[in-house]
Amino acid sequence: MAEITKRSTLNLFDWFLIIGIIATTLICNWLKNEIDIMGSIAGITGVVCVVLVAKRSIWNYIFGIVNVLLYGYISFKSKVYGDAVLNILYYFPMNIIGWLLWNRRKSSQQCEASTLVQCRFLSIQGRLITAAVSIVATLLVGYVLSEFTADPQPYKDSFTTIFSIVAMFLMVKAYMEQWILWILTDIVSVIMWGWLWYNGTPHAAVVFLMWVFYLANAINGAVVWSRSARGVKN
Repeated sequence: MAEITKRSTLNLFDWFLIIGIIATTLICNWLKNEIDIMGSIAGITGVVCVVLVAKRSIWNYIFGIVNVLLYGYISFKSKVYGDAVLNILYYFPMNIIGWLLWNRRKSSQQCEASTLVQCRFLSIQGRLITAAVSIVATLLVGYVLSEFTADPQPYKDSFTTIFSIVAMFLMVKAYMEQWILWILTDIVSVIMWGWLWYNGTPHAAVVFLMWVFYLANAINGAVVWSRSARGVKN
């Protein structure tokens, strides 16, 4: 039980991310001389969500629901249509499904009241299929966005959309490899929202900061989940 408590408690790095996104959001609002309530809540709940995912806590889905609804709206207003559709039509229901699946997949070594999930690795075949599907789908969706929408960054938008869809699926199934996809998605998203911030897109500044903290947490999550998943393969 002591080991479970230790793993489920937020550490210094977790608090750095949470306090960091709150502080930088407040500074950003102060520098702009306006309070971006929607962007701030989206950013803060998003970082709290991913921190709890890295801790394997089922409570991440509560913050996730708030985040995806707000972020979906912000993405739509910013004409980042791939992210908008992703959050409203995929992330939102997947947060509900994830709660149910994680609830069933608690570690057998934990007590029933625990909120931690047992994670695992994909097989080599599963990794190859995941990579192939992700790359092909990214190219197809990027082409559609470039030809039929006003999306300013169609292939970056497609990349983050497709890789996030696959990563979210792996997340609700409790596979460690989700973090590799999250890291790649976060890097591209930082570039995409940094460009939108530079061009004065509303809410882009706090969303950019959110993705920076997402990236830091994804690297940490990959380390934590890899250690936990050793010896648990599917």
